[in-house]
Amino acid sequence: MGKNEVALPDVTGLDVEDAKQALRSVARDVRKRRSAAAREELGAQWVSTALDFIGEARTVACYVAVNNEPPTLKLCEAIANKGCDLLLPKLGPGLSREWAWYQGAEDMKVNAPGRPPEPSGEALSSEILSTVDVLIIPATLVDREGRRIGQGGGWYDRVLKQVSSNTRVGAMVYPEEYVDIELPQDPMDRSVAFVILPDRWGACGGT
Repeated sequence: MGKNEVALPDVTGLDVEDAKQALRSVARDVRKRRSAAAREELGAQWVSTALDFIGEARTVACYVAVNNEPPTLKLCEAIANKGCDLLLPKLGPGLSREWAWYQGAEDMKVNAPGRPPEPSGEALSSEILSTVDVLIIPATLVDREGRRIGQGGGWYDRVLKQVSSNTRVGAMVYPEEYVDIELPQDPMDRSVAFVILPDRWGACGGT
């Protein structure tokens, strides 16, 4: 384990879902101990790092942070200011999870308890993700080969099935959440090619 990693429990012998939940629980507890000021400071670093990751891409999809996740509201504004078309998650009919085009910070509204703010525009199905150049997603942990553990709902694993093979997919995690251990996975889980830390990004396996 690297000196700055989360101290994760030994999950040998547990089934995959129990192992993931044990690891997720520890990572969440560590996140809760980070102050709002510390998150804001890291969020400012992430803006320049993520913009560098995006590079010359024209169409980007990004998650909107909730609770203690790596913050993205300032990043979303910066992506739009860069001239990119930006897709963000949005609740669709029947609480389906869909996407909508970002129309500025003032347009973002919280429409359901416990949900992040979202754009007011038309809800679009995840098929729209086949058009994006870059996708930035959340995770609670990422290992060196790009295996990720999310929040447990499997939504982003399904999202990853929609993107083109040419789409650059990066997961944003706090520095201590990029770990040396091999994370448990089931057949539904999808890996990411890149990890985005506050001060750097790189290909999994080479960062």
